[in-house]
Amino acid sequence: MTTTAEKSGQYALGDRSVNRLGYGAMQLSGPHIMGPPADRDAAIAVLRRAVELGVDHIDTSDYYGPHLTNELIREALHPYPDELTIVTKVGARRTRDGEWPEALTPEELRQAVHDNLDHLGLDVLEVVNLRLPGFERPIERSLAEPFEALLELQEQGLIRHLGVSNVTVQMFAEARSMGRVVCVQNHYNLVHRDDDPLVDALAREGIAYVPFFPLGGFTPIQSAALEAVARRLETTPMEVALTWLLARSPNLVLIPGTSSVAHLEENLESAARVLGPVEMQELDQIGGTGELNPEL
Repeated sequence: MTTTAEKSGQYALGDRSVNRLGYGAMQLSGPHIMGPPADRDAAIAVLRRAVELGVDHIDTSDYYGPHLTNELIREALHPYPDELTIVTKVGARRTRDGEWPEALTPEELRQAVHDNLDHLGLDVLEVVNLRLPGFERPIERSLAEPFEALLELQEQGLIRHLGVSNVTVQMFAEARSMGRVVCVQNHYNLVHRDDDPLVDALAREGIAYVPFFPLGGFTPIQSAALEAVARRLETTPMEVALTWLLARSPNLVLIPGTSSVAHLEENLESAARVLGPVEMQELDQIGGTGELNPEL
């Protein structure tokens, strides 16, 4: 029987194929992604239900919590199913007041990789994303030194595959000139579409693009327009936004996150939804100003 997540189709992530609807674990920790969750049992239940529904790709990091989210994943799912791909990211650390300073020296990256291994209970990390600084948009800089440090850990057998996160086209090209890059994880959604050319270029190369903030950064006008489409389709704005991403390009692999089983199931319902050409055109027009443009 086809599970819910499998209805989204699959795409290559390294040497594996994963269902295009995965799960992002960031929201499992406490407020501001610090400390334990308010309901530990509920967090465990979300992870187990995700796997039951066919999610075979979990995105995490040891700086969520810090450490606590990976410990929850281990408690809920270890020993892991053979088909489960856990992707983590390195490149930052947490301060006591919840800040996210960069942690990109070779020593910091080596420690981060070992911390992820220890807290997840793994001998090797399937995919590690090098996360570069910046919030709304990446900051142009060389990533040669930190990427080289991760390549050395890959040679040691601690990492199977490498990706990059929050990068420009030039930064991606620099990383790819040094070694194989299996995915790019950047800010992208229905209205934040600066990476449209990169999405298409990666699709031609067979490289996964993993958008974060699938419903973040919308203006009130854009949100209202999306809500209007969702009401007409008798669903939620999040489900419509995720369905649009699945339709946008076959190399988009999604990682919506939630701490609620009901919300998880709602998100995964987008895998079975099909948007017609009229809906796709209307949703495309929401980008930019949020106002529908009859000339498009």
